[in-house]
Amino acid sequence: MPATVFERIEEMLRKAGVPFSVQRHAPVFTSQEASAVRGTSLASGAKALVVKAGEAFVLLVMPADRKLDSRKARTALGVKAIRFAAPEEVDRLTGLKPGSIPPFGSLFGLPTYCDPALSENPAVNFNAGDHAISIEMTCSDYLAVEKPAMCSLT
Repeated sequence: MPATVFERIEEMLRKAGVPFSVQRHAPVFTSQEASAVRGTSLASGAKALVVKAGEAFVLLVMPADRKLDSRKARTALGVKAIRFAAPEEVDRLTGLKPGSIPPFGSLFGLPTYCDPALSENPAVNFNAGDHAISIEMTCSDYLAVEKPAMCSLT
């Protein structure tokens, strides 16, 4: 039986030797709900968005208190068009529902791009493939493990 996305994240972080903590909580569906249930700042949430940039799907990661600036993202990614993936596309690409996507495009074969503003937070928090499971880890460890391309998205 294939491992869950949460189990794959745990395994990846353990193999990398980085500390992290897991919090199980009531299901959350917005960044604001997640911040409240975790007791953390909204800015420390690593919001992960699956988008179609030009002809390719990619994962964009940014602080949860910020909004995607599509003009900046198009420029950074060198594409003319960008759109959010439809829920069916997110499911096909990740096997997950929107709002439960972790900031690790590498788990799904998606290039990951991260807004530098995320690194203003010592720690990041994110849903780990499940609306009721969050992981907290240092931002520097996240960046070292995922190695996203850094570019201005917000």
